[in-house]
Amino acid sequence: MSFDSPQNPYGQQPPPAPYGAPQQPAPYGYPQQAAPGYGYPQQAAPGYGYPQQAGMPAGPGMPAGPGAYASWGSRFGAFLIDFLVAGLVPVLAFITALVLEKTLYSGCLMEHECYVAREKVRVPIIIALLVIAVLWAVVANIVILVKEGKGASPGKKAMKIRLISEQNGQPLGFGKALLRRICHALDSAPCSIGYLWPAWDAKGQTFADKVMRTVVVSTE
Repeated sequence: MSFDSPQNPYGQQPPPAPYGAPQQPAPYGYPQQAAPGYGYPQQAAPGYGYPQQAGMPAGPGMPAGPGAYASWGSRFGAFLIDFLVAGLVPVLAFITALVLEKTLYSGCLMEHECYVAREKVRVPIIIALLVIAVLWAVVANIVILVKEGKGASPGKKAMKIRLISEQNGQPLGFGKALLRRICHALDSAPCSIGYLWPAWDAKGQTFADKVMRTVVVSTE
């Protein structure tokens, strides 16, 4: 019996489709065509840290979720937290030194007594407070840069955002994080407009980010 004869219940076998042509659903009773074999190019999923939908503008309509560009509000919140970490203790120490100076000076009855109080009490305490302020500011900024070089400063970690390279999606390291901090002078120069630039920039970048080719992305 020929397979092409009318008695063949399955009918004539269709010829195979050329390579690359879209597959047609097989009729009932025919075996399904196999999936592309080994070596067929697969579409890779974006790796962790790479920004998603790079062409989308920043702002209320920007995509959310891990990898999306961080909003200006979250970046500003991270800046405030880092500023408090690095600057709160020095500011309090400086204010305490000023208050101490005024208090000791106002309690003096004679010029000689004020001179003695200044030499024995006020000056050493004020110097100690200023040393604490300077040391805290230096150490805190170094710690912030180290953390930022690893991806997230204390402020960025609290705001759930991350600083990465635009080229490979990896953290910058301490050296590039320090260089980026220096490049923030470009953001401060024209009336600090560079710090406001992420509010309408397509990638949410400051001028320093554009120079260093860095982006700040969300982690959740």
